[in-house]
Amino acid sequence: MRFVKQSRIPAPPGAVFAFHESPGALTALIPPWERMRVIESANSLKPGSRVVLAGRVGPFPIRWVAEHTVYEPPHAFVDVQRSGPFAFWEHHHQFLDDGAGGTILRDEVEYRLPFGIVGQWLGGAMVRWQLERMFDFRHATTRRLVSPP
Repeated sequence: MRFVKQSRIPAPPGAVFAFHESPGALTALIPPWERMRVIESANSLKPGSRVVLAGRVGPFPIRWVAEHTVYEPPHAFVDVQRSGPFAFWEHHHQFLDDGAGGTILRDEVEYRLPFGIVGQWLGGAMVRWQLERMFDFRHATTRRLVSPP
């Protein structure tokens, strides 16, 4: 499965990338309705660095371990789930110069739900809706925190 969210941020790619790399950025980008918290972070996006999140999906506790695999400032970075709720998760973050002083922020996620076709059938639409909501929040938060006054 593939999910893409793209929006314009009125700040240059270097500034938007720097925000994502800053301490506390990940915490700021977790929507308040998500029951997740950062329990470990290398405060780096460089390959080999990792983030550990803990929280709940419904009544079930989860631990999500993601490792950064690509680091191309100020254009891109990639994280891959090493363990967590998905059967597969690879998230490409892109920061594209829009030619007018801003950035096209593009998040592209390739993912598979657990339990194969049964997981897709039971949870596919709900997960898609959750991703849309989460990335809408993340892009709006980035715009609010990075855009010049």
